[in-house]
Parts: sequence; C-alpha cells; structure tokens
Amino acid sequence: MTRECGKEELMRKAMKILVVGLGGVTNGGKTTLAEKLKEMLPNCDIISQDDFFKPESEVETDERGFKLYDVLDALYMDEMVKSIHNWMNSRTCSAVVTEEPQNTRDSVKNTEDVYILIVEGFLLYNYEPLNELWNRRYFLTLPYEECKRRRSTRVYQPADTPGYFDGHVWPMYLKYKNELEEHASNIVYLDGTKPQEELLSCVYSDIIQELKKLREGNQQVSWHDNVEGLGSV
Repeated sequence: MTRECGKEELMRKAMKILVVGLGGVTNGGKTTLAEKLKEMLPNCDIISQDDFFKPESEVETDERGFKLYDVLDALYMDEMVKSIHNWMNSRTCSAVVTEEPQNTRDSVKNTEDVYILIVEGFLLYNYEPLNELWNRRYFLTLPYEECKRRRSTRVYQPADTPGYFDGHVWPMYLKYKNELEEHASNIVYLDGTKPQEELLSCVYSDIIQELKKLREGNQQVSWHDNVEGLGSV
C-alpha cells in the first residue's frame, strides 16, 4: 500500500464509485448523452471506447474489402479494461473532490463522496471482463433507416466504403444486439429517436436514485427492481 493511499484508509469506506455503461447502436447519441450527463453530475469522468480502436493496419479486412471495425478484435479491449480499473483505483486512493459542475442540480449537492465513471461505446456488453464492473447499463437503439441516415451525415477516418453500412455495420449491430437479448439481463434499452432531453432526463433521474442509495449505504433494492421501474424508454 502506498503512503498516499495509506493516509486515506479511514475514508475509503466512505468513497463510493458508480460505473455507468452507455452502449448501443452507431450514431445513437451515446457520446452526446455522456457529455451532457458529465455536465450535470459531480465528480464525473468519461471513457470512450472509440479511443481504443486499433490502427487501420491492424484491423482485419474481409473478402469484400471491408475493414472489420465493428467487432471486438478491432479494439484494444484489454487496454480499455485496464483504463477503467486505473480510474477506479485512483479514485479510491484519493480524497480529492473535483469541482462541482455549475449546473449541478440540488438533488446531487450532497453526493460529493461519490465518483462516477461513464463508459460509452458500441460494444460494451459483449466483453466478459467488463460485465462485472457495471452499476448501470443502458443501450441506445435506432431503426435501420434512421441509423443509416445519421451515419451518412458523419465523416469517418477511414471513410465508409460503398455498401459498408449494409454489409458490415448494421449486420454486426444486429448480431451483438441479439446476443444481448438472449444472454444478458439488467440492461435498460433507450429509444434513440426520442429527444435528447427526454433521454437525458430518464438516465439522469435513474443515476440520481443510485447515487442516493450509495451515499446512504442502502443497497438492498436490487438492480432488477430498478429496471422494472424504468421500463424501456
């Protein structure tokens, strides 16, 4: 144990950590939602899965010439897990509270001893080492036409080749979403076509309830109960 951590030993039990996953479809609004939540919540940081893409030279190309970016092998997932653990360890070894956002609402004024990490990305819940870390899991969805429309307005590097969305992006999204529906539980599905403010309000309210539970040390209410209360937005 380091000297820095040792001197905070008495405070560790009071330090609470909340890890929130914002997953789902490409162009579903994950990054925007994460950034807005960060503006409203105290002691909040974001880790983006996009920051862990392998360089283009290391990404596999299929027989059609498509770069297979929408698969786990295109990402340094072990590095992502390490980054999350490093964040968690740094918070439990520190008693420093970050500056409270100016627009923090009264409902979170007394949660300064809670640290929040929002992890946003398109393949969060299909990687086993991450599954034990989540306190909350959200999954943004879009119908095919709307997703394709939004994707067409974005500029990617490397750029999408003709047929890439239909030949790779959308099929991979459906594949991983089906896996979740068959094997995963405790995920709140969010309709990405709804106004951002409505989605923000829903997720924010749910996180506030969890913050209150953590601060009060009341963890008897199960995640399953909370999901039933939320439903699908």
